[in-house]
This record gives sequence, structure tokens and C-alpha cells, in this order.
Amino acid sequence: MKKALLAMLLGSALVMGACGTTNKTTTTETKTGTTDNTATTEKKTTETTKVDAEAITKQKCISCHGNDLSGAVGPDLRKIGATLSEDQIKDVLKNGKGSMPAGLVSGADLDAVAKWLSEKK
Repeated sequence: MKKALLAMLLGSALVMGACGTTNKTTTTETKTGTTDNTATTEKKTTETTKVDAEAITKQKCISCHGNDLSGAVGPDLRKIGATLSEDQIKDVLKNGKGSMPAGLVSGADLDAVAKWLSEKK
């Protein structure tokens, strides 16, 4: 019994610790202008991040909320947006609630997952 529980906890920790999928693209824009007959060049670097919230949810949430988010150990999330706002979902993801641990997702992943879940109504 203890070995099975330990194996389940270790497996859950591995699933929860899995890396999220974030694709980052860096683009550079160049602007050229003249000041007092001297050419100047200004460079801007813009970083665009595309986050696949559904993929992150599948990696980090299915062990407790089920493959289709219908609930297992954790509650049903299929219509969570009808109950909680995006900010409330962010708070739960960031700080945890009940048996849900805090900090499973952060940064851009946190924002994307909260928005994606809030649209489930």
C-alpha cells in the first residue's frame, strides 16, 4: 500500500513538473530617419510569445481533473468559466485552493490557461 501511494505521488510530481510548451519568436524592426542631415538608425526588438493553453492544461491538469477535465480527484472544469472569472481562475492557479497546489503554471502560461478556462461555459 505504501509503495503504491509513493509511486502515485512520484508519478503525479513528474506530471506536474512537466515543461509547458511556449514558442517564442524574436523579430527586429529597423527605422531610419535623418536629424541635421545625419542618418540615424533605431532598432527595436519585439518578442512574441504564443502559448498553447490547451496543451499546458493537458500536461499539468489532467492527473487531477481528468483527460477531458470532467473531474477526477479535482473538480469538473468543463464549465468553470460560468462559475469563476478569469481573475478568479488566475488566483486559484497562482495560490492554490483546497488540495490544489499553488504555482503549477506561471507567467504567460498562467495568463493563457486562465483565459482559456474562463471561456469554458
